[in-house]
Amino acid sequence: MLFVQSMAIGLFIAMPVGPIGMLCIQRSLTRGFRSGFATGIGAACADGIYGLLGALGFAGMVAALPTLSVALKIGGGLFLVWLAWGIARESPAAPGVSQGASRTSVARDFLTTFGLTLSNPMTILSFIGIFAALGPLSASPDGSQWPAVSLMVSGVLVGSAAWWLLLSTATSTLRKAIPISWMRGFSRISALVVAVFGCIQTVSGVSSLLQ
Repeated sequence: MLFVQSMAIGLFIAMPVGPIGMLCIQRSLTRGFRSGFATGIGAACADGIYGLLGALGFAGMVAALPTLSVALKIGGGLFLVWLAWGIARESPAAPGVSQGASRTSVARDFLTTFGLTLSNPMTILSFIGIFAALGPLSASPDGSQWPAVSLMVSGVLVGSAAWWLLLSTATSTLRKAIPISWMRGFSRISALVVAVFGCIQTVSGVSSLLQ
């Protein structure tokens, strides 16, 4: 039951279409399934790490390192703006034409979203609040809570990965039927949305630094 609940948490945390969702859709349209899924899995793995920290109750780490938290927020925001610039310049493949994503590009897609998701350490607090709602962790006969923590983290990871698999599969399938002019338009919209998210995150980080 704990695994199923944690899987639902991972699924619903991943579902809102923010900058990572836009990147997953845009890369699935322009480069295909492998690129889009790698993008989503990068976010899922970062969610898994923060889920682990949340299950272990590491909120104090964030509170003790406010400067690091702000620096990560600003850095992540600037990185989003840089990604938006790259999206705006990228030319989508013609419908029905496969852009065989190399291992290097797939790894890069994974690492960019993994780093971006990790740039928001306040996510730990979200997981702490959600996990607290599930009730206290049950200990194994030897007193260890690691079995329960493992179920929580693996559930979050599976739930998040399931959403990215669904999104990248649906988007990469539709790309064969979408006119290339529409794909160019969506790339521009994606670039704008990601840039706006990046600017908001950067301004928020700078404002926190000046307070």
